[in-house]
Amino acid sequence: MEKTSIFQRMIPSSRSRTHFQNPIRNSALFLASLLLLLGISSSLAGERTRVTLLSTTDLHGRIDPVDAFTNKPDQLGLAKLATLIRQARKENPELLLLDSGDTIQGSPLEYFHSHRHPDEPDPMMLVMNSLAFDAMTVGNHEFNFGLKVLQKARSEAHFPWLSANTVRTGTDETAFTPFIVKTVSGVRVGVLGITTPAISNWEDPGNFAGLEFRDAVDSAKHWVSVLREKEHVDLVVVTSHMGLEEDLGSSRMAPAQFNGENAVLAIARQVSGVDVILIGHTHRNVPALVVNGVLLSQAGRWGDRLAKVDVTFEKDPFGRWQITSKGATTIPVTEQVKADPEILKLAEPYDRETQAWLSQLIGHCAKPLSAADSRLRDSALIDLVQQAQLEAGNAEVSFAASFNLDARIAEGPVSVRDIYSIYTYENTLVVIEATGSQIKAALEHSARYFMPYEPGRRPADLMDPRIPGYNFDMAEGVSYEIDITRPIGDRILDLRFHGQPIDLDRKFRVAINNYRYNGGGGYTMYKAAPVLSHSSREVRDLIIDWVEKHREIPTEPSNNWHISAGNGAATR
Repeated sequence: MEKTSIFQRMIPSSRSRTHFQNPIRNSALFLASLLLLLGISSSLAGERTRVTLLSTTDLHGRIDPVDAFTNKPDQLGLAKLATLIRQARKENPELLLLDSGDTIQGSPLEYFHSHRHPDEPDPMMLVMNSLAFDAMTVGNHEFNFGLKVLQKARSEAHFPWLSANTVRTGTDETAFTPFIVKTVSGVRVGVLGITTPAISNWEDPGNFAGLEFRDAVDSAKHWVSVLREKEHVDLVVVTSHMGLEEDLGSSRMAPAQFNGENAVLAIARQVSGVDVILIGHTHRNVPALVVNGVLLSQAGRWGDRLAKVDVTFEKDPFGRWQITSKGATTIPVTEQVKADPEILKLAEPYDRETQAWLSQLIGHCAKPLSAADSRLRDSALIDLVQQAQLEAGNAEVSFAASFNLDARIAEGPVSVRDIYSIYTYENTLVVIEATGSQIKAALEHSARYFMPYEPGRRPADLMDPRIPGYNFDMAEGVSYEIDITRPIGDRILDLRFHGQPIDLDRKFRVAINNYRYNGGGGYTMYKAAPVLSHSSREVRDLIIDWVEKHREIPTEPSNNWHISAGNGAATR
C-alpha cells in the first residue's frame, strides 16, 4: 500500500475535488483541514531537551590521585574524576559517560596487576563499572599486554568496548561492538567507536593476531550512514581514539605520525551526519573546537580533566528533534576536587600491593641524578638504560629515548619506583642486525626533533613541540655530534665507532625497543633489518636486573654525543 504524508492525507486530490460542486463547501473543508494541520504542528513543535555527554580518555590506569613515580599527591585519576561525574549526574541523571581508550595500560598499578595477579579483576574495569560507564572505545595501548589480557578486561566490563574499524582478518566482521544506541531525554543517541588504525605500525604482531584495522574515515562513513538511515538516531557521537592530525593554523600535518594515525579532522570534514567527536590518543587538552559544524573535545590525559558536552534540541513541526546548540568544555581536576572514597576503597588492595613492589630496594646511587636535561646532553640516567640494553642484548650499539624528564634518583638507596620513573613504557628489547648507514639514518631522523636553526636561539628553544620527546632517540656505543645549524637530514657529524669513523657498510648488533622496530616514531629504517633476538621481557625489567646485578648506579655519563651550533662547541 502506498504511504502518504500527513499533508497528502489532509488535502484532497485533484480527482477528489471533482466531486465537490459547492465552492463554499470546498472552502470550508480546506479551512478545516488547514486548521487541523496547524494544530497538530503546533503540538509537535517547540518541545525542548538537552543531552549531556561526559568523556574521559587516555586514563592509562590512573585511579588514585598520586604521582606513581614520586609517590606524591597529584591532581589526576578516576577517584577525583568520580567526584565530578557524580556532581554532573545530580544535574542530569540521564547523561552518557564515555571513554576514548588507552585505559588498561600505563601505570604501575595496571602493570603489576597484569603481570603478578592476572586472575584478579582488572582494577580499571572494576572502577569504571562502579561509575556506570556507558561505553569505551578501544585504544592502541589496550593491546600492549596481548590479546589474553585485553579479552579478560573486556569480559569484566559491564559496558561495551567499541571499535567499528577493527575487524577479523580477511572479513568484514567487527571484532568489537561498532556502536551503541541510547535514548537520552527522549533523544536517540548513536555512539560510534573508532580506533587509530596505526596499531600495526607499533605493536608486536602477536598482540593483535587475527585482527586488522581499517581506514577510519571509510569506516566512519559506513557506520554513520547505518546510524542515520537504519537506526534513525537524532545525534551521532564519535568516540575516537585518534587526535588532531594537523596544525589548524597552518594546515600542515603534524610530524612523527603515520598516515591515518590521527584523522578526526578528516572525519569532521568528510563524513556527513557526525555531530560530536570525543578525541583521544594525543594527550591534549582541547576544550571545544568546531570544524565543519562538528563539535570536538578532548579531555587531556591520566584523568586530569573531564570533558563535558551539552547538546540542546527542539522538536520541529514534524515531531523530529533538531539540534539548536552545541557546547563543550574540559573541567580540570584541581586540589579542591576531593577523591571519591568509594573509588579509593575499590582500588586500595591493588594499590597496597603495587606500592610494596615499587618500594623494593635494588641498588645504590652515590649522588643525585636528574633527567631534566637529558634531551639536550648525554645523561647518566639514559646511559643506565643503554647499558642494560647493551648487556642484555649482547649488542654493540644501543638506542634509547628519555621518556620522563621529571625522572630523578636521589643519593642513597635505589628502588623499583626509581627505575619505573625512568622507563615508563611496556616496551620489549629487540636486537637487530643494522648497517652503519641505518644507524646514521636513525640518528638523522632523531635530530628532526630540533627545528631549523635561528641565530641566537638555544637548542632548548628549538625543540619541535609537534614531535613527542619520546621520539628523540640517543645512541650509545658510537660517538657523534648533532649540528643544529645544518639542514634537517644532514645534521649528524663525526659519527664514530670505537674512535674510528663508522663504516657505513659494516653490520652491527643494535639494541632497540619493539616500538622502534615496528616503526614507531617514523623510524622506518629498521623495518628490513634482520632480528637477532627479541626478548619477551620488558626493558624496564632488564634495567631492574642490571641494577640488582651491579648494585651501583653509574653517576657520570659517557658524553659520547653533544649538540653544536656550527662550530663544534657543545651548546644548550
